[in-house]
Amino acid sequence: MIYMDNAATTRLSERAFEAMRPYMMEQYANAAGTYSFAAASSAAIEKARAQTAAVIGAKPAEIYFTSGGTESDNWALKGAVLASKKEKKHIIISAIEHHAVLHSARALEQQGVEVTVLPVDADGLVSPADVEAAIRPETVLISVMAANNEVGTIEPLEQIGEIAHRCGVLFHTDAVQAFGHIPLDVEAMHIDMLSASAHKFHGPKGVGLLYVRRGVKLGVFMDGGAQEKKRRAGTSNVPGIVGMGAAAEEAKARMDAMIPAVSAVRDHIIERIGKEIPYAKLNGHRTQRLPGNVNFCFRFIEGESMLMLLDADGICASSGSACTSGSLDPSHVLLALGLPHEIAHGSLRLSLSEETTMADADKVVDSLKVIIPRLRSMSPLYEDFVRSEGRA
Repeated sequence: MIYMDNAATTRLSERAFEAMRPYMMEQYANAAGTYSFAAASSAAIEKARAQTAAVIGAKPAEIYFTSGGTESDNWALKGAVLASKKEKKHIIISAIEHHAVLHSARALEQQGVEVTVLPVDADGLVSPADVEAAIRPETVLISVMAANNEVGTIEPLEQIGEIAHRCGVLFHTDAVQAFGHIPLDVEAMHIDMLSASAHKFHGPKGVGLLYVRRGVKLGVFMDGGAQEKKRRAGTSNVPGIVGMGAAAEEAKARMDAMIPAVSAVRDHIIERIGKEIPYAKLNGHRTQRLPGNVNFCFRFIEGESMLMLLDADGICASSGSACTSGSLDPSHVLLALGLPHEIAHGSLRLSLSEETTMADADKVVDSLKVIIPRLRSMSPLYEDFVRSEGRA
């Protein structure tokens, strides 16, 4: 099997698994306990808080553990609006956000909050000038993702953060795809809140974090107990949090070596597809993109059929976000980039890790060189296009 769907989830690292094991078997106490047996669990959580904070230049006390990126995004948007004292409330998001942000914004809109959805250019970049122009006196929050989960484009966080900071508006970024993969600095980028999810960087599923800058007022999203400094109730997922901390520390240590190595494999795939498969369009910014992201649209084919044939060849890939798997609609991200429906339907996302080899890359491209012509041979639209090209 060749696994190229790391944007959906990653393999749990051995180090993270070994770190988690004792807290599932021996040190199984509830971290909220007052007895000494619980102290080890509580101390392990605080260690993980420091490990994850170090990846983004935050203070450990600014890290709050959640169930994952979706909860963190929901908490950031809804919590910021809930805590705001402004009579009228307005938030700004981009058109290519993850559905956790888009649907949270839609829910807020139904409660009377005004939402501005910023367009992106053909590469998927948000314009800082558009962000500044959209700010109003009643603006509570700007939420722009660090890097897009489908096309891999890395957004200009530092410029957007500077604008938000200067205008006195909170800035949140969904960094689920970026955390542990590219450098992030919450101070330099003026980020007030940041979402991350462990299973995107070789940690366990079901655990994430929300960074909240000290002093930021945020409404309570989960009511119940006094966990996470009374801001997020629920029994602490000690093994998951420990695994996330270990994976974060590991990701930070290997980042400098990982970025050029994975980018080289990514570029090899992009160059081969561009040269060897006709009528293929690269989506996202060519260079300002995540190290492991490759996203193409192939004209005159349907993406679902391509994925099934890749699977038959032992290759795991996707057409976009795992959270929209099963939907018949084309990707909202690709449509926002200006692609027509019929081309957006033929999309392929390959997401690599440091375990992906050049041999894997060549096998995938070689497989596509067989699959794409096979699917196009079944398309009357392709036949008509070829005839018209010949006449031209």
